[in-house]
Amino acid sequence: MNRRRIVRAAGFTLVELILVITILGILAGVVAVNVKGTTGRAKERATRTQITNLESAMETFEINMGRYPTTDEGLKALVENPDGSPDWTGPYVKSKTVPKDSWNHDFVYNPDGERGLYYDLYSLGPDNQEGTDDDIGNWSKDENGR
Repeated sequence: MNRRRIVRAAGFTLVELILVITILGILAGVVAVNVKGTTGRAKERATRTQITNLESAMETFEINMGRYPTTDEGLKALVENPDGSPDWTGPYVKSKTVPKDSWNHDFVYNPDGERGLYYDLYSLGPDNQEGTDDDIGNWSKDENGR
């Protein structure tokens, strides 16, 4: 009889197993949600850094050429001499190609500067749609964070 009690005491009941599996499932869900949010924030930070780097390249281009790239030249002027000018000393970005944002979309460049100081340079964000709250640009955010 003692032997039976020892064997029973060493095992888990079905209720205990279900409880442990449920707890592990909840923990896995919490970890998955936190990791997903972290990835999105990391991509946003990386895109902001890319914009800052492109702004530095644009400033160097402006110092050398006496102007910012035109609409037709776009950001490609940072990696290729747009008009054969001897003043161009690029490429102005390390990759020697026009970089894309963290979602593999092209950056938008508007030399008219409607929102930025001299020009607008921005990413359309993960949704790749203009004018949405996830756009990331070189302009200052207003009091609503836009």
